[in-house]
Amino acid sequence: MNEQVRPLGVALLGCGVVGSQVARLLLEDARDIGARVGAPLRLVGIAVRRADREREGLPAELFTTDAESLIARDDVDLVVEVIGGLEPARTWILQALNAGKSVVTANKALLAEDGQTLVAAADERGVDLYFEAAVAGAIPIIRPMRDSLVGDQVTRVMGIVNGTTNFILDKMHTAGAGFAETLSEAQALGYAEADPTADVEGYDAAAKAAILATLAFHTRVTLGDVYREGISDVSRADIAAAEAMGMVVKLLAICELEEDEDGTRRVSVRVHPAMLPVRHPLASVGGAFNAVFVETKSAGQLMFYGQGAGGAPTASAVLGDLVTVARHRVSGGRGARSAVYNELPIAPIGDVITSFHIALEVEDTVGVLAKVAQVLADHHVSIMTMRQEDANGTARLVLGTHAARNADVEATVDELVAIPEVFEVSSLMRVEGR
Repeated sequence: MNEQVRPLGVALLGCGVVGSQVARLLLEDARDIGARVGAPLRLVGIAVRRADREREGLPAELFTTDAESLIARDDVDLVVEVIGGLEPARTWILQALNAGKSVVTANKALLAEDGQTLVAAADERGVDLYFEAAVAGAIPIIRPMRDSLVGDQVTRVMGIVNGTTNFILDKMHTAGAGFAETLSEAQALGYAEADPTADVEGYDAAAKAAILATLAFHTRVTLGDVYREGISDVSRADIAAAEAMGMVVKLLAICELEEDEDGTRRVSVRVHPAMLPVRHPLASVGGAFNAVFVETKSAGQLMFYGQGAGGAPTASAVLGDLVTVARHRVSGGRGARSAVYNELPIAPIGDVITSFHIALEVEDTVGVLAKVAQVLADHHVSIMTMRQEDANGTARLVLGTHAARNADVEATVDELVAIPEVFEVSSLMRVEGR
Protein backbone atom coordinates (compact mmCIF):
# COMPACT_ATOMS: atom_id res chain seq x y z
CA MET A 1 0.00 0.00 0.00
CA ASN A 2 1.27 3.48 -0.87
CA GLU A 3 2.03 5.17 2.47
CA GLN A 4 1.66 8.61 0.80
CA VAL A 5 -2.09 8.09 0.32
CA ARG A 6 -4.03 10.34 2.67
CA PRO A 7 -5.68 8.39 5.51
CA LEU A 8 -9.47 8.34 5.56
CA GLY A 9 -10.95 9.47 8.85
CA VAL A 10 -13.78 7.47 10.43
CA ALA A 11 -16.24 8.83 13.00
CA LEU A 12 -18.10 6.20 15.02
CA LEU A 13 -21.47 7.08 16.55
CA GLY A 14 -22.20 4.67 19.39
CA CYS A 15 -20.05 2.25 21.34
CA GLY A 16 -22.35 -0.46 22.59
CA VAL A 17 -22.07 -4.16 21.83
CA VAL A 18 -21.66 -3.60 18.08
CA GLY A 19 -19.86 -0.25 18.17
CA SER A 20 -17.18 -1.45 20.57
CA GLN A 21 -16.46 -4.43 18.31
CA VAL A 22 -16.21 -2.15 15.27
CA ALA A 23 -13.81 0.17 17.10
CA ARG A 24 -11.55 -2.63 18.30
CA LEU A 25 -11.37 -4.24 14.88
CA LEU A 26 -10.55 -0.90 13.25
CA LEU A 27 -7.67 -0.44 15.68
CA GLU A 28 -6.41 -4.03 15.84
CA ASP A 29 -6.69 -4.84 12.12
CA ALA A 30 -5.76 -1.39 10.81
CA ARG A 31 -2.96 -2.65 8.57
CA ASP A 32 -5.01 -5.35 6.83
CA ILE A 33 -8.08 -3.14 6.49
CA GLY A 34 -6.00 -0.33 5.02
CA ALA A 35 -4.47 -2.73 2.51
CA ARG A 36 -7.91 -3.85 1.38
CA VAL A 37 -9.11 -0.26 1.04
CA GLY A 38 -6.03 1.10 -0.68
CA ALA A 39 -5.61 3.80 1.97
CA PRO A 40 -5.26 3.81 5.75
CA LEU A 41 -8.47 4.04 7.77
CA ARG A 42 -8.07 6.09 10.95
CA LEU A 43 -10.63 6.07 13.73
CA VAL A 44 -10.65 9.74 14.75
CA GLY A 45 -13.46 9.78 17.31
CA ILE A 46 -16.31 7.92 19.00
CA ALA A 47 -19.49 9.73 20.06
CA VAL A 48 -21.13 8.36 23.21
CA ARG A 49 -23.43 9.54 25.98
CA ARG A 50 -20.78 9.20 28.69
CA ALA A 51 -17.23 9.90 27.61
CA ASP A 52 -15.74 9.27 31.08
CA ARG A 53 -16.73 5.61 31.19
CA GLU A 54 -13.79 3.23 30.83
CA ARG A 55 -13.96 0.93 27.82
CA GLU A 56 -11.36 -1.81 27.76
CA GLY A 57 -8.93 -1.67 24.88
CA LEU A 58 -10.17 1.66 23.51
CA PRO A 59 -8.15 4.89 24.05
CA ALA A 60 -10.00 7.39 26.26
CA GLU A 61 -9.00 10.31 24.03
CA LEU A 62 -11.20 8.99 21.21
CA PHE A 63 -14.44 9.54 23.12
CA THR A 64 -16.66 12.60 22.97
CA THR A 65 -20.25 13.47 23.82
CA ASP A 66 -20.43 16.03 20.99
CA ALA A 67 -21.49 13.95 17.99
CA GLU A 68 -22.29 16.92 15.77
CA SER A 69 -18.84 18.44 16.18
CA LEU A 70 -17.23 15.07 15.52
CA ILE A 71 -19.21 14.62 12.30
CA ALA A 72 -18.31 18.14 11.15
CA ARG A 73 -14.55 17.65 11.55
CA ASP A 74 -12.54 18.20 8.37
CA ASP A 75 -10.59 14.98 8.93
CA VAL A 76 -13.75 12.84 8.97
CA ASP A 77 -14.56 11.23 5.62
CA LEU A 78 -16.78 8.33 6.70
CA VAL A 79 -19.38 8.05 9.45
CA VAL A 80 -20.55 4.81 11.08
CA GLU A 81 -23.84 4.97 13.00
CA VAL A 82 -24.64 2.18 15.45
CA ILE A 83 -26.67 3.97 18.13
CA GLY A 84 -30.08 2.86 16.78
CA GLY A 85 -33.46 4.53 17.14
CA LEU A 86 -34.95 7.39 15.14
CA GLU A 87 -33.47 10.44 16.82
CA PRO A 88 -30.84 11.76 17.10
CA ALA A 89 -29.59 9.14 14.60
CA ARG A 90 -31.61 10.62 11.70
CA THR A 91 -30.31 14.15 12.35
CA TRP A 92 -26.71 13.01 12.60
CA ILE A 93 -26.84 10.80 9.51
CA LEU A 94 -28.38 13.62 7.47
CA GLN A 95 -25.72 16.00 8.78
CA ALA A 96 -23.02 13.61 7.59
CA LEU A 97 -24.59 12.99 4.19
CA ASN A 98 -25.26 16.69 3.58
CA ALA A 99 -21.61 17.37 4.41
CA GLY A 100 -20.57 14.95 1.65
CA LYS A 101 -19.53 12.13 3.96
CA SER A 102 -20.48 8.53 3.23
CA VAL A 103 -22.41 6.71 5.95
CA VAL A 104 -22.59 3.11 7.13
CA THR A 105 -25.50 2.33 9.44
CA ALA A 106 -27.05 -0.67 11.16
CA ASN A 107 -30.22 1.25 12.03
CA LYS A 108 -33.11 -0.92 10.85
CA ALA A 109 -35.76 1.11 12.66
CA LEU A 110 -34.74 4.37 10.98
CA LEU A 111 -34.36 2.78 7.55
CA ALA A 112 -37.79 1.18 7.82
CA GLU A 113 -39.38 4.43 8.97
CA ASP A 114 -37.64 7.03 6.81
CA GLY A 115 -35.04 5.30 4.68
CA GLN A 116 -35.94 7.16 1.48
CA THR A 117 -35.12 10.52 3.05
CA LEU A 118 -31.62 9.22 3.80
CA VAL A 119 -31.26 7.70 0.33
CA ALA A 120 -32.33 10.99 -1.29
CA ALA A 121 -29.76 12.93 0.74
CA ALA A 122 -27.01 10.48 -0.25
CA ASP A 123 -28.02 10.73 -3.92
CA GLU A 124 -28.07 14.52 -3.85
CA ARG A 125 -24.52 14.72 -2.53
CA GLY A 126 -23.21 11.74 -4.53
CA VAL A 127 -22.08 9.76 -1.48
CA ASP A 128 -22.73 6.24 -0.22
CA LEU A 129 -25.33 5.03 2.27
CA TYR A 130 -24.69 1.37 3.13
CA PHE A 131 -26.69 -0.71 5.61
CA GLU A 132 -25.86 -4.41 5.29
CA ALA A 133 -25.88 -4.84 9.08
CA ALA A 134 -29.49 -3.62 9.38
CA VAL A 135 -30.90 -7.00 8.31
CA ALA A 136 -29.76 -10.46 9.41
CA GLY A 137 -26.44 -9.50 11.02
CA ALA A 138 -23.46 -11.03 9.23
CA ILE A 139 -25.54 -12.62 6.47
CA PRO A 140 -24.92 -10.83 3.15
CA ILE A 141 -28.46 -10.14 1.96
CA ILE A 142 -28.73 -6.37 1.35
CA ARG A 143 -25.98 -6.20 -1.25
CA PRO A 144 -27.13 -9.30 -3.18
CA MET A 145 -30.63 -7.80 -3.29
CA ARG A 146 -29.37 -4.37 -4.32
CA ASP A 147 -26.58 -5.45 -6.67
CA SER A 148 -26.44 -9.12 -7.65
CA LEU A 149 -30.17 -9.59 -8.29
CA VAL A 150 -30.90 -6.12 -9.65
CA GLY A 151 -31.20 -7.49 -13.21
CA ASP A 152 -33.73 -10.10 -12.13
CA GLN A 153 -37.30 -9.82 -10.84
CA VAL A 154 -37.68 -10.85 -7.22
CA THR A 155 -41.12 -12.34 -6.63
CA ARG A 156 -40.93 -13.47 -3.01
CA VAL A 157 -38.72 -13.09 0.04
CA MET A 158 -39.38 -15.26 3.09
CA GLY A 159 -37.06 -15.35 6.04
CA ILE A 160 -36.27 -15.90 9.68
CA VAL A 161 -34.78 -12.52 10.54
CA ASN A 162 -34.95 -12.40 14.34
CA GLY A 163 -32.64 -14.65 16.31
CA THR A 164 -34.40 -14.22 19.65
CA THR A 165 -37.75 -15.54 18.45
CA ASN A 166 -36.11 -18.33 16.49
CA PHE A 167 -34.23 -19.45 19.60
CA ILE A 168 -37.46 -19.45 21.63
CA LEU A 169 -39.52 -21.37 19.07
CA ASP A 170 -36.71 -23.83 18.39
CA LYS A 171 -36.37 -24.50 22.12
CA MET A 172 -40.13 -25.00 22.46
CA HIS A 173 -39.88 -27.66 19.75
CA THR A 174 -36.77 -29.46 20.97
CA ALA A 175 -37.29 -29.23 24.74
CA GLY A 176 -41.07 -29.24 24.94
CA ALA A 177 -41.02 -26.08 27.06
CA GLY A 178 -43.62 -23.32 27.18
CA PHE A 179 -43.19 -19.78 25.88
CA ALA A 180 -42.67 -18.03 29.24
CA GLU A 181 -39.94 -20.35 30.54
CA THR A 182 -38.15 -20.37 27.18
CA LEU A 183 -38.21 -16.57 27.07
CA SER A 184 -36.66 -16.49 30.54
CA GLU A 185 -33.88 -18.80 29.36
CA ALA A 186 -33.28 -16.61 26.31
CA GLN A 187 -32.94 -13.58 28.58
CA ALA A 188 -30.53 -15.42 30.89
CA LEU A 189 -28.37 -16.35 27.90
CA GLY A 190 -28.38 -12.81 26.53
CA TYR A 191 -30.44 -13.65 23.43
CA ALA A 192 -33.40 -11.55 24.63
CA GLU A 193 -33.46 -8.08 26.19
CA ALA A 194 -34.90 -7.37 29.63
CA ASP A 195 -37.80 -5.84 27.70
CA PRO A 196 -38.24 -8.33 24.85
CA THR A 197 -41.22 -6.58 23.23
CA ALA A 198 -39.45 -5.54 20.02
CA ASP A 199 -38.41 -9.13 19.37
CA VAL A 200 -41.28 -11.30 20.60
CA GLU A 201 -44.03 -9.01 19.28
CA GLY A 202 -42.43 -8.89 15.82
CA TYR A 203 -41.46 -5.21 15.59
CA ASP A 204 -37.80 -5.98 14.88
CA ALA A 205 -38.67 -8.47 12.14
CA ALA A 206 -41.24 -6.07 10.67
CA ALA A 207 -38.63 -3.32 10.27
CA LYS A 208 -36.36 -5.75 8.45
CA ALA A 209 -39.24 -6.92 6.27
CA ALA A 210 -39.91 -3.32 5.22
CA ILE A 211 -36.27 -2.89 4.17
CA LEU A 212 -36.21 -6.17 2.24
CA ALA A 213 -39.49 -5.43 0.46
CA THR A 214 -38.28 -1.97 -0.58
CA LEU A 215 -35.14 -3.47 -2.10
CA ALA A 216 -36.87 -6.49 -3.62
CA PHE A 217 -39.73 -4.69 -5.35
CA HIS A 218 -38.21 -1.21 -5.87
CA THR A 219 -41.13 0.45 -4.11
CA ARG A 220 -41.32 2.35 -0.84
CA VAL A 221 -42.40 0.14 2.05
CA THR A 222 -42.37 1.49 5.61
CA LEU A 223 -42.82 -0.15 8.98
CA GLY A 224 -46.44 0.96 9.04
CA ASP A 225 -47.14 -1.02 5.86
CA VAL A 226 -46.12 -4.33 7.44
CA TYR A 227 -48.77 -6.59 8.98
CA ARG A 228 -47.35 -7.87 12.27
CA GLU A 229 -48.06 -10.64 14.77
CA GLY A 230 -45.63 -11.79 17.44
CA ILE A 231 -45.04 -15.16 19.09
CA SER A 232 -46.27 -14.47 22.64
CA ASP A 233 -49.52 -16.36 21.95
CA VAL A 234 -47.82 -19.44 20.50
CA SER A 235 -48.62 -22.29 22.87
CA ARG A 236 -47.12 -25.68 23.51
CA ALA A 237 -50.31 -27.07 21.91
CA ASP A 238 -49.51 -25.18 18.69
CA ILE A 239 -46.01 -26.64 18.69
CA ALA A 240 -47.36 -30.15 19.28
CA ALA A 241 -49.94 -29.75 16.51
CA ALA A 242 -47.22 -28.71 14.09
CA GLU A 243 -45.07 -31.68 15.07
CA ALA A 244 -48.00 -34.07 14.54
CA MET A 245 -48.29 -32.80 10.95
CA GLY A 246 -44.56 -32.97 10.22
CA MET A 247 -44.09 -29.22 10.63
CA VAL A 248 -42.35 -26.64 12.80
CA VAL A 249 -43.45 -23.17 13.90
CA LYS A 250 -41.29 -20.21 12.84
CA LEU A 251 -41.71 -16.44 12.99
CA LEU A 252 -41.52 -15.51 9.31
CA ALA A 253 -41.07 -12.25 7.46
CA ILE A 254 -42.80 -12.65 4.09
CA CYS A 255 -42.67 -10.16 1.21
CA GLU A 256 -44.55 -11.03 -1.98
CA LEU A 257 -45.11 -9.44 -5.37
CA GLU A 258 -48.69 -10.14 -6.44
CA GLU A 259 -50.16 -9.67 -9.91
CA ASP A 260 -53.86 -9.76 -10.79
CA GLU A 261 -55.26 -11.25 -13.99
CA ASP A 262 -55.35 -7.78 -15.55
CA GLY A 263 -51.65 -7.27 -14.82
CA THR A 264 -52.12 -4.94 -11.85
CA ARG A 265 -49.31 -5.45 -9.35
CA ARG A 266 -49.13 -4.89 -5.61
CA VAL A 267 -47.04 -6.12 -2.71
CA SER A 268 -47.88 -7.81 0.56
CA VAL A 269 -45.51 -7.60 3.51
CA ARG A 270 -46.22 -9.48 6.72
CA VAL A 271 -44.59 -10.89 9.84
CA HIS A 272 -46.28 -13.64 11.83
CA PRO A 273 -45.75 -17.14 13.23
CA ALA A 274 -46.48 -19.89 10.73
CA MET A 275 -46.19 -23.64 10.37
CA LEU A 276 -43.57 -24.85 7.89
CA PRO A 277 -43.11 -28.41 6.58
CA VAL A 278 -39.93 -29.93 7.97
CA ARG A 279 -38.68 -30.44 4.41
CA HIS A 280 -38.62 -26.68 3.77
CA PRO A 281 -35.08 -25.21 3.92
CA LEU A 282 -36.09 -22.67 6.57
CA ALA A 283 -37.49 -25.35 8.88
CA SER A 284 -34.01 -26.58 9.82
CA VAL A 285 -32.75 -23.14 10.88
CA GLY A 286 -32.23 -23.55 14.62
CA GLY A 287 -31.09 -21.58 17.63
CA ALA A 288 -30.47 -17.88 17.15
CA PHE A 289 -29.52 -18.27 13.47
CA ASN A 290 -31.21 -16.36 10.64
CA ALA A 291 -31.95 -17.34 7.05
CA VAL A 292 -33.57 -15.60 4.09
CA PHE A 293 -35.16 -17.51 1.21
CA VAL A 294 -35.43 -15.52 -2.04
CA GLU A 295 -37.41 -16.48 -5.14
CA THR A 296 -36.75 -14.74 -8.45
CA LYS A 297 -38.06 -15.00 -11.99
CA SER A 298 -34.77 -16.08 -13.60
CA ALA A 299 -32.36 -17.23 -10.88
CA GLY A 300 -35.01 -19.30 -9.14
CA GLN A 301 -34.65 -20.04 -5.45
CA LEU A 302 -31.75 -18.77 -3.34
CA MET A 303 -31.08 -19.07 0.38
CA PHE A 304 -28.83 -16.99 2.64
CA TYR A 305 -27.99 -18.43 6.07
CA GLY A 306 -25.82 -17.54 9.04
CA GLN A 307 -25.40 -15.63 12.29
CA GLY A 308 -28.17 -13.07 12.45
CA ALA A 309 -27.25 -11.12 15.57
CA GLY A 310 -24.55 -10.44 18.13
CA GLY A 311 -21.71 -7.97 18.39
CA ALA A 312 -19.08 -9.75 16.30
CA PRO A 313 -21.32 -10.91 13.42
CA THR A 314 -22.98 -7.51 13.10
CA ALA A 315 -19.62 -5.74 13.34
CA SER A 316 -18.43 -7.93 10.46
CA ALA A 317 -21.23 -6.60 8.28
CA VAL A 318 -20.52 -3.02 9.35
CA LEU A 319 -16.83 -3.34 8.52
CA GLY A 320 -17.62 -4.94 5.18
CA ASP A 321 -19.67 -1.88 4.28
CA LEU A 322 -17.03 0.46 5.66
CA VAL A 323 -14.27 -1.08 3.53
CA THR A 324 -16.53 -0.85 0.46
CA VAL A 325 -17.44 2.83 0.88
CA ALA A 326 -13.80 3.63 1.71
CA ARG A 327 -12.71 1.99 -1.55
CA HIS A 328 -15.19 4.19 -3.40
CA ARG A 329 -13.61 7.24 -1.76
CA VAL A 330 -10.17 6.18 -2.87
CA SER A 331 -11.28 5.50 -6.45
CA GLY A 332 -13.44 8.61 -6.68
CA GLY A 333 -16.70 6.75 -7.28
CA ARG A 334 -19.70 5.54 -5.35
CA GLY A 335 -21.70 2.35 -5.05
CA ALA A 336 -24.98 1.42 -6.64
CA ARG A 337 -27.94 3.47 -5.48
CA SER A 338 -31.10 1.80 -4.19
CA ALA A 339 -33.44 1.96 -7.19
CA VAL A 340 -36.90 2.83 -5.84
CA TYR A 341 -38.99 3.78 -8.85
CA ASN A 342 -42.29 1.90 -8.39
CA GLU A 343 -45.31 3.12 -6.45
CA LEU A 344 -46.98 -0.22 -5.84
CA PRO A 345 -49.96 -0.42 -3.49
CA ILE A 346 -49.72 -2.50 -0.32
CA ALA A 347 -52.17 -5.41 -0.12
CA PRO A 348 -54.18 -5.46 3.13
CA ILE A 349 -53.76 -8.63 5.16
CA GLY A 350 -57.38 -9.55 4.50
CA ASP A 351 -56.63 -9.99 0.80
CA VAL A 352 -53.55 -12.15 1.33
CA ILE A 353 -54.09 -15.81 0.42
CA THR A 354 -52.59 -18.52 2.64
CA SER A 355 -53.44 -21.92 4.09
CA PHE A 356 -54.48 -22.21 7.73
CA HIS A 357 -54.39 -24.63 10.64
CA ILE A 358 -57.54 -24.34 12.79
CA ALA A 359 -58.18 -26.25 16.04
CA LEU A 360 -61.64 -26.19 17.64
CA GLU A 361 -62.82 -27.45 21.01
CA VAL A 362 -66.38 -28.70 20.43
CA GLU A 363 -69.17 -30.70 22.03
CA ASP A 364 -68.94 -34.36 21.04
CA THR A 365 -72.45 -34.69 19.59
CA VAL A 366 -73.97 -35.67 16.27
CA GLY A 367 -74.12 -32.87 13.71
CA VAL A 368 -71.34 -30.64 15.02
CA LEU A 369 -68.95 -31.52 12.20
CA ALA A 370 -71.64 -30.80 9.62
CA LYS A 371 -72.27 -27.35 11.13
CA VAL A 372 -68.55 -26.55 11.15
CA ALA A 373 -68.12 -27.73 7.55
CA GLN A 374 -71.09 -25.62 6.43
CA VAL A 375 -69.67 -22.46 7.97
CA LEU A 376 -66.38 -23.00 6.16
CA ALA A 377 -68.19 -23.64 2.88
CA ASP A 378 -70.31 -20.51 3.31
CA HIS A 379 -67.10 -18.44 3.49
CA HIS A 380 -65.37 -20.25 0.59
CA VAL A 381 -62.80 -21.89 2.87
CA SER A 382 -62.04 -25.41 1.65
CA ILE A 383 -60.98 -28.18 4.06
CA MET A 384 -57.84 -30.02 2.98
CA THR A 385 -57.35 -32.23 6.05
CA MET A 386 -59.35 -32.99 9.19
CA ARG A 387 -58.95 -35.14 12.26
CA GLN A 388 -60.96 -35.52 15.46
CA GLU A 389 -59.70 -36.26 18.97
CA ASP A 390 -62.38 -37.34 21.48
CA ALA A 391 -62.21 -36.99 25.28
CA ASN A 392 -65.04 -37.33 27.83
CA GLY A 393 -67.90 -35.73 25.98
CA THR A 394 -65.80 -33.11 24.20
CA ALA A 395 -63.88 -33.29 20.98
CA ARG A 396 -61.03 -31.42 19.34
CA LEU A 397 -61.40 -30.82 15.61
CA VAL A 398 -58.14 -30.07 13.82
CA LEU A 399 -58.61 -28.63 10.34
CA GLY A 400 -56.14 -27.83 7.60
CA THR A 401 -57.45 -25.55 4.86
CA HIS A 402 -56.57 -25.04 1.26
CA ALA A 403 -55.31 -21.58 0.35
CA ALA A 404 -57.92 -18.96 1.27
CA ARG A 405 -58.26 -15.21 1.74
CA ASN A 406 -57.31 -14.15 5.25
CA ALA A 407 -60.51 -12.12 5.51
CA ASP A 408 -62.61 -15.19 4.66
CA VAL A 409 -60.86 -17.26 7.32
CA GLU A 410 -61.31 -14.52 9.93
CA ALA A 411 -65.04 -14.33 9.09
CA THR A 412 -65.22 -18.10 9.35
CA VAL A 413 -63.69 -18.09 12.82
CA ASP A 414 -66.05 -15.32 13.98
CA GLU A 415 -69.04 -17.41 12.91
CA LEU A 416 -67.65 -20.66 14.31
CA VAL A 417 -67.34 -19.28 17.84
CA ALA A 418 -71.03 -18.30 17.69
CA ILE A 419 -72.10 -21.95 17.28
CA PRO A 420 -73.33 -23.19 20.70
CA GLU A 421 -71.54 -26.51 20.32
CA VAL A 422 -68.18 -24.82 19.67
CA PHE A 423 -66.49 -23.99 22.98
CA GLU A 424 -63.46 -22.18 21.56
CA VAL A 425 -61.06 -21.82 18.65
CA SER A 426 -57.94 -22.95 20.50
CA SER A 427 -55.49 -22.46 17.64
CA LEU A 428 -55.41 -20.46 14.42
CA MET A 429 -52.12 -20.33 12.52
CA ARG A 430 -51.05 -19.81 8.95
CA VAL A 431 -49.28 -22.58 7.05
CA GLU A 432 -46.52 -21.65 4.58
CA GLY A 433 -44.17 -23.49 2.26
CA ARG A 434 -46.41 -26.31 1.11
